[in-house]
Amino acid sequence: MAQLDDISGYIIAPDPSAGRLTRAVHGTDQHGQPTHLNVVEERPLTIFLNSREIVTAMTIGDYPEFLALGFLKNQGMLADGEDVTGVDYDEELETVVVRTASATTFEEKLQKKTRTSGCAVGTVFGDMMEGLENVTLPETTVKTSDLYALAAHINRTPSLYLSAGAIHGTVLCQGNQPLVYMEDVGRHNAVDKIAGWMLSEKVPAADKILYTTGRLTSEMVIKTALMGIPVLASRSGFTAWGAEIAQQCGLTLIGRMKGQRFVCLSGEHRLIRDADPSQIADEPRKSGRKAG
Repeated sequence: MAQLDDISGYIIAPDPSAGRLTRAVHGTDQHGQPTHLNVVEERPLTIFLNSREIVTAMTIGDYPEFLALGFLKNQGMLADGEDVTGVDYDEELETVVVRTASATTFEEKLQKKTRTSGCAVGTVFGDMMEGLENVTLPETTVKTSDLYALAAHINRTPSLYLSAGAIHGTVLCQGNQPLVYMEDVGRHNAVDKIAGWMLSEKVPAADKILYTTGRLTSEMVIKTALMGIPVLASRSGFTAWGAEIAQQCGLTLIGRMKGQRFVCLSGEHRLIRDADPSQIADEPRKSGRKAG
């Protein structure tokens, strides 16, 4: 599948050539011959909320302010309407300090941790299900023609995945247009960057779709629902708990989306099936883009 030449429709798109995100390493191939390739960098980022150290995340290092904001928001450490007075990043110390106008209460969150199934070992503080009982997602419909268009567009967008691999992508979309494409070593980091951007720019969630290259796990479903986004789609598969939580909170969950094919395990009522799958270009069973 040929890459796109024009990515002007994106507000934020991956920049595979950006410095510090990859570096060249040398080795030998299966024949013992010298080889070299670009690999994704991992670097620590320590997130503070006011004067309290919260977590150190392993990340590729881009958009640290959005990652910090989104992480704190998705963990329930920043309440709705919280007055964020500053987000300060120190590149040399590899820290982000998020400051709020009033004192925050997060000690209980720090006392209980749940290790998630993310490849980069995501950590969720407190009760993972906290807040879901109060979530009512909008009944925004989604056209299958838009889903097909998004998948084709996103999978042809130049990215770190296509140039170096070993990374996940998450894309905020509206209709058939991808808007913000974030990548990271963990899918949880990528979605936190999206959440941080939405919080920073005060972007509404009701008419949005979240697309990810990774598995549809419980954490991905919970974060999407708490962000207020009604539709989560992926070219990859599901976990049983992810599908169960999506059904409980009324999220439209679409996976295994490759070429003509997809499976909807929750929220079928939002789908407007306006595209004939037989008219969609199919994708080989073994495609160049791996589902993670």
